[in-house]
Amino acid sequence: MSKLTIEHLKTLRESEDKVEFKRAAQGNFAYDGGSKPNPKDRRKCILGYVTALCNEGGGYLVLGMEDAYPHQVVGTKQNKGAIGELESNIYRDTSIRPSIYELYEDETTKEGRVLVIDVPGRPIGKLFRFEDVPLMRVGEELKPMSDEEIFKILQEQEPDFSSEICSTVSINDLDTEAIRILKQKYATKQKNPNFLTLPDEQVLSDLQLMKEGKVTYAALILVGKREKLIELLPQASVILEYRKSENLVPYDNRYTYSEPFYKMIDMLWHDINLRNDKIDVNDNSYIFNIPFFNEDVIREAINNAIAHRDYRRTSETVIKQYPQKLIVMNAGGFPLGVSIDNLLRVQSTPRNRLLADVLEKTGIVERSGQGIDKIFKNTLSEGKDSPDYSHSDSFRVELHLSAVIKDKAFAMFLESEQRDLAEEDRLSVFDVISLNEVRQGKSQSVEKDSIEKLLSCGLIEKRGRTRGTYYILSKSYYEFSGQEGEYSQKDDWGINQVMSVIMPHLTKFGKAKMKDFAKLLDGHLTRRQVRTVIDKLVAYQLLIKEGEGASTTYKIAEKYIKNSALVARAFDLGIKEMKKRGEI
Repeated sequence: MSKLTIEHLKTLRESEDKVEFKRAAQGNFAYDGGSKPNPKDRRKCILGYVTALCNEGGGYLVLGMEDAYPHQVVGTKQNKGAIGELESNIYRDTSIRPSIYELYEDETTKEGRVLVIDVPGRPIGKLFRFEDVPLMRVGEELKPMSDEEIFKILQEQEPDFSSEICSTVSINDLDTEAIRILKQKYATKQKNPNFLTLPDEQVLSDLQLMKEGKVTYAALILVGKREKLIELLPQASVILEYRKSENLVPYDNRYTYSEPFYKMIDMLWHDINLRNDKIDVNDNSYIFNIPFFNEDVIREAINNAIAHRDYRRTSETVIKQYPQKLIVMNAGGFPLGVSIDNLLRVQSTPRNRLLADVLEKTGIVERSGQGIDKIFKNTLSEGKDSPDYSHSDSFRVELHLSAVIKDKAFAMFLESEQRDLAEEDRLSVFDVISLNEVRQGKSQSVEKDSIEKLLSCGLIEKRGRTRGTYYILSKSYYEFSGQEGEYSQKDDWGINQVMSVIMPHLTKFGKAKMKDFAKLLDGHLTRRQVRTVIDKLVAYQLLIKEGEGASTTYKIAEKYIKNSALVARAFDLGIKEMKKRGEI
């Protein structure tokens, strides 16, 4: 959104133009209401007005100008030299991301400073609260919303912007090459080559991109001419920035793509792929490679951003590429009903239903919800960190994708187990997520049904007993990773293995407590399992138990010493006899 000017601000009306003026000359306008005892008074602060303006669909809080029309400049010291900190604090405390800037009545002398807090409008069906109260402006007051108003907002449904008619666009404003690509992809996806012979206007009508001869916004985004997109919907552009380091603020290269989607998407991937790399992997005679940036994942992330973004917001979709990371940011939060916690499980309603429907029919995106599955499944299957949506909020979705292959063996393991399977028999995204949890030692968090399926497929193995049960990846994973020794260590330990560890300790120190045994056997047996084995050794008269409770100690029994001596003598005699026979 472009910045306002002081001359424009002077002409605005508070209620009609959704703007609030405050003098704040000394810069002491309250941030959060401070210690004022009356909630009515505490609300008259920066956070209170930001919350109310956001709930009203967005607006401006202007500090340093008179409240009375025509709003003369008085100047303000509010947050001078700390605008970035103010933006950050507002976002931290409200989850609202404002844009804040300074204006000067005299740009030369920097006199008459005015601070403008540009507040975005709330998403559909979303309310924001100050001190747990949803606020709205009523005259000079900030008051709680009525129950009726709250219910009305919570019942809102997002309109399909993409299906709306763009009245100033005709079929002559559409790109014939983009339409040709659309027709080709539809014919291929639907296995209907006759579709290629249909007139363009019929194709667009069949796909509802034109309605009664009028062009929709979906048509403009997908096949509109570049000049029309820039003129009417510049926020449909995609910006690609490249930086050599994540620590750099300035970008090394920046490109803006304002072409119709069907022409733009291949150009965009081509440019991202120019800075791509890969790791070659050899599994005996089988060779495959793991790209830093997986084409299916990147395309799906971009397609989702374009299909689900909020085109009523004026910011473009932005892609930030680094040597080992890629970030995709698009305006508008998750669609209604979708959150970070459920995005893999909920069947979402696309924000732009018509746009998403055409992309699906032409094979660009998966059925609703399955694009996210592909992003997670492919990324984890390549031994990379899980896709990260944690930077998202109510106003934008931000996806971070790591290019770092942290566990090549995990990728080799999954590839070897699935390469000969038909697509329908391969692991689901939830199976891959469960395997990744097991790999990280978090098998306790995996659902029972997933455990049973992975066990039946031979992809994981059970360890421990009763409450100490846990799971590890199957033997082949440890062979791929060169950690055969670790696999053996994770094997269930019996009495002989336990004795091989504790007896040298008892020989050296004479006695030990249960906590000493638990420490020696940590990682192999739980404390409960340790106690069970030690009790058996006492019952077999191989250990002697002394004392009670916390003072209980154990030492080697005379029977074990005699048996050990007997075994040693038998071994010695056997060696001598073999030497006599010339066998050794």
